[in-house]
Amino acid sequence: MSASEFSRRRFLSAASAAGIGAVALTACGGSDSGGGTDSSGRTVIEWWHIQTTAPSKTIWPERAKAYEAAHPKVRIKLVALENEAFKSKMTAVTSSGKLPDIYHTWGGGVLKQQIDAGLVEDLTESIKPVTDAMVPASLEAYKFDDKMYAVPIDIGAVGFWYNKALFKKAGISTPPATWADYLDAIKKLKSAGITPIALAGKEKWPGMYYWAYLATRIAGVEGMQKAADAKDFTGDAFIKAGEHLKELVALEPFQKGFLGAAYSSPTGEAATMGNGKAAMELMGQWAPVTQADAGKGIGKDLGFFAFPEVAGGKGSGTDAFGGGGGYAVRKGAPKEAVDFLKWFMSAENDRLLVEKAQMMPVVKDATSALTDPNLKMVSDMLGKATGFQLYLDQAYPPAVGQEINDSVAALIAGAKSPEQVARSITQVAKSA
Repeated sequence: MSASEFSRRRFLSAASAAGIGAVALTACGGSDSGGGTDSSGRTVIEWWHIQTTAPSKTIWPERAKAYEAAHPKVRIKLVALENEAFKSKMTAVTSSGKLPDIYHTWGGGVLKQQIDAGLVEDLTESIKPVTDAMVPASLEAYKFDDKMYAVPIDIGAVGFWYNKALFKKAGISTPPATWADYLDAIKKLKSAGITPIALAGKEKWPGMYYWAYLATRIAGVEGMQKAADAKDFTGDAFIKAGEHLKELVALEPFQKGFLGAAYSSPTGEAATMGNGKAAMELMGQWAPVTQADAGKGIGKDLGFFAFPEVAGGKGSGTDAFGGGGGYAVRKGAPKEAVDFLKWFMSAENDRLLVEKAQMMPVVKDATSALTDPNLKMVSDMLGKATGFQLYLDQAYPPAVGQEINDSVAALIAGAKSPEQVARSITQVAKSA
């Protein structure tokens, strides 16, 4: 299999899922937002990012100051927003057509919606020297009709982070490879007086990961693509995904008060895991850093394993679910915005992001900087991936992604059945 074919298969759903549709936007053909100029006559580039936890929350401002020192006629205005706050604010500014000069994107259907509204700069030629030096798979979520609309800064996948010491205490010698084994592990942990799973129920997207992975394991990556193309999630695979998640919820595996818990707050999911008060969490490659920032971190006791296979499912245990992060530029932004991104994603800077911010490398010449054992486990999983499903709340238009998050959260809370979840998502998909 060629590198390009492997890359295409890994991100099979990203471009196709974007075809579900897009809600109407009030702006078309460009945006007049951005930083403008300051009292000193410097060009101000407004940059929205989501690096709100250590060490990234200090590295991003440091990088901005380093660029300003080398480019005294430019000022980088950083706006740091927590994940959910960012999504909410971006939905509002996208509807108004006034985007910041540079902003975080996960690609997929959300970015496609902005592109279709004429709000995003085509970066194909301007950043070609940069993208030519990048890992091919990192580019696919931001590419539409062979044009690049964002610069990737990270790539990764979701899996189970677990506490080896707590697993050992519960008599679990190896991580579960099947869903049946996983449920059995939950029972063993509870019998040992250990909270099996930390979950940020308040924020909804962490719970979505369970339903999304189960659906991918049962339907397969191609089945997920077909459902997206048909705008129909009422098939048997999606009902079964809900039924399996309901099985898990019935075991009461989550920490006390999980429905009101945030992700990175001092009493949230990451802190619960990082303080050794839960045996595992289903989260992306940023989990170890956030666990250590929100809690104490569990050091050498932290392990990682892929989401289990589901008996009879069409998906493979080597299919991964996740995505990356990147930066897009609003249509009509000052040329300095693109110049900054070209500088920010140089091999030198990417090595710094890998070494200090513990991010996954996207520039080929920066891969040697990956020494963190936790990130290497994620990298190994990505390297073996036979298929790749982009985050569902980013692969699809915002209304559909939000409905998935909301409906799955309702299922976890006992307010919706698996069938109702599937019908709700389909209804929104068909009307989007």
